Amino acid sequence: MSNQDKKVNLNIRKSRPQTLASSFGSLMDSFGVRASDADLVTNWRNVVGNEIANIARVVAIKTLKNNKFNIVLRPVSAAFALELSYKVDECIAKINAYYGRDAVSKITIRK
Repeated sequence: MSNQDKKVNLNIRKSRPQTLASSFGSLMDSFGVRASDADLVTNWRNVVGNEIANIARVVAIKTLKNNKFNIVLRPVSAAFALELSYKVDECIAKINAYYGRDAVSKITIRK
């Protein structure tokens, strides 16, 4: 499916104000381009899947000196921290596949 097949109606106003990153993320998505790390937060559920998205939220994305990311996750409940720690490698693989390169250096879990 090419980008021309997608019909995006840019005249529809959202009911709530959007952040600039969210607006550009949607616009860039219509052209098939991933803009930045903010795009990861917007598409978190699509990137990692429902199982991980239901137990963890992205708190911060830090760029390290080697230009890779440190993704900081917070489990929705302290009870999911251990389960999330078992899924760190799976998260890294899915995020790297989303960016199409080796983008994530590590994932930190904050309780």
